[in-house]
Amino acid sequence: MGEVVQMHFTTVDYVIFALLLVASAGIGLFYAFSGGRQRTTQEFLMADRSMSCLPVSLSLLATFQSAVAILGAPSEVYTFGTEYWFLGCSYFLGLLIPAHVFIPVFYRLRLSSAYEYLELRFNKTVRICGTATFIFQMVIYMGVVLYAPALALNAVTGFDLWGAVLAMGLVCTLYTALGGLKAVMWTDVFQTVVMFAGQLAVIVVGTSQAGGIAEVWRKAINGSRISGLDLNPNPLERHTFWTLGVGGVFLMLALYGVNQAQVQRYLSSRTEKEAVMSCYVVFPCQQVVLCLGCLMGLVMFARYGEDSPLDKGYVTTNDQMVLYFVMDVFRDLPGLPGLFVACLFSGALSTISSAFNSLATVTMEDLIKPHFPNMTESKATLLSKGLALGYGLVCLAMAYIASIMGSMLQAAFSIFGMVGGPLLGLFCLGMFFPWANPIGAVVGLVSGLVMAFWIGIGSFVMRMSVPTPAPALNATALPLFDNITTTVMNTTAKSGSAGVKALYSLSYMWYSAHNSATVVVVGLIVSLLTGPMKEKELTPGTVYPVLGTLLFFLPDRYREKLCCITPLAQKPTQSKTQPYQMAQKDRNGEAYSKEDTVTEEKEMESDRAQTEEDNSEDSRAWPSCRLTAHTVHTVQETAL
Repeated sequence: MGEVVQMHFTTVDYVIFALLLVASAGIGLFYAFSGGRQRTTQEFLMADRSMSCLPVSLSLLATFQSAVAILGAPSEVYTFGTEYWFLGCSYFLGLLIPAHVFIPVFYRLRLSSAYEYLELRFNKTVRICGTATFIFQMVIYMGVVLYAPALALNAVTGFDLWGAVLAMGLVCTLYTALGGLKAVMWTDVFQTVVMFAGQLAVIVVGTSQAGGIAEVWRKAINGSRISGLDLNPNPLERHTFWTLGVGGVFLMLALYGVNQAQVQRYLSSRTEKEAVMSCYVVFPCQQVVLCLGCLMGLVMFARYGEDSPLDKGYVTTNDQMVLYFVMDVFRDLPGLPGLFVACLFSGALSTISSAFNSLATVTMEDLIKPHFPNMTESKATLLSKGLALGYGLVCLAMAYIASIMGSMLQAAFSIFGMVGGPLLGLFCLGMFFPWANPIGAVVGLVSGLVMAFWIGIGSFVMRMSVPTPAPALNATALPLFDNITTTVMNTTAKSGSAGVKALYSLSYMWYSAHNSATVVVVGLIVSLLTGPMKEKELTPGTVYPVLGTLLFFLPDRYREKLCCITPLAQKPTQSKTQPYQMAQKDRNGEAYSKEDTVTEEKEMESDRAQTEEDNSEDSRAWPSCRLTAHTVHTVQETAL
């Protein structure tokens, strides 16, 4: 075993890395002192709902393309081969379903927080439970995302560990707290370009040094790193087509369907059509990102073969291998190591800034505004900025905790992955099953979380108790999405496993599907036992009528009991500022009720008969979001 090799940055590398931080901060400052100067919560939290398709789609891509993934995907392919590439098969449904199911529901309800939907569909208790779960998920993970790449950089290059952590944390906090969501999204665009440039530079130079792409492919085939289609249906197998292509769909839905960081980007779009288009644009981008990660892993194998830097002792963990490879390839090319490190930290910045902004939004919308309905707009905006700043400082504190947790660092990664599934199950329970009630939702969510932590912690303990574990990825050797971070929990399939041990050996790719299914099944059973909701009791527009379409062959009386057969609300046609205001119906209901009354009186004066006819039609299909908001308010008062 050799000694750990430590390489060093040149002055040019430091300059390029510094330019990344300065440019990111500059974008934030630009939006802090331009336009509306972030003086309203609508502008600060929702970017004035004025974003076009391109920045929204690139921001969606950057949000979960973190430094952890940039370090992890090549190591995964280098160690286990290209089987991981089949994850790309899950992207199609994983983005198509959010585009045509989740986005229309969220956008037409005119929400600011995804968890506001839970109150409209169930009640305030379910909303608070969902919000608290999300905050726990993101706070635990933020520090790890910040600390892990800094630790790898420190180990390989000697780059000051806490200098990197503080520089990233403070710059990220600065532009998020000053520039709001618009600054976060445009820095995501910039950081996405840097990420692509860094990865492409490594692949091009590494391939050239290895003798060309044909030589890279030949060595990969000879080394059995090109994987075929594995159709083994065993859910205990770590990676097969079914675990990646089918289990991955649920992971994608947890990320792109119901995660606040992504939902907030959909809702910042100018129109519903642009929000849907952003999902379609992300699809090819994700495929490109996946291919780049796989290519980098194959180039690494072409350079080192079976004698990895980890086996030789040049590095101590898998998460340092990619950085070692980059420094090795670029040792005679000053500036390019700095470009890749800028790429690496761009991933971290985009993930953390998205977390800050989404946490500030849910805290403001779900926990503070309902208790302070008369808060002025200026105070609300100032408080939102304070929340973003506060979460930035919490992130730095979590990075310090991550540094002293040792092996528990892996558990922290796993917590993030385990929480995503139950949240997906909670939203699916409300959106697809009209008879689910609030008691069923709460019990289902708790059951899903208990099941997730039982399996996750149990498998972690079992793996740690084995003296010579099977080859496993390190904490940062992860797939391309942060919710898939439960890689660290999995063990290779054990054909002889049975009972609880088999459950502990479940492939991490099935965690999200298993946990969300637990929430749905338990929620439906409890709802039926405690008195299912009837369709007429539901808030209009909160249930997607998929069951009514799938069970078209049933008699009408059964369909009315089992399915939501009323169509979804029509697309809103109001101005871009109206949606945010309508989302505040509980706080500002009087003002909008008066406005609605004036509008209705004018309509009655102009054509009373036509108005009555329109109202009759609206009561069946709820084509306008104004009527939806008014009906919601009435239903909530009746429930109280």
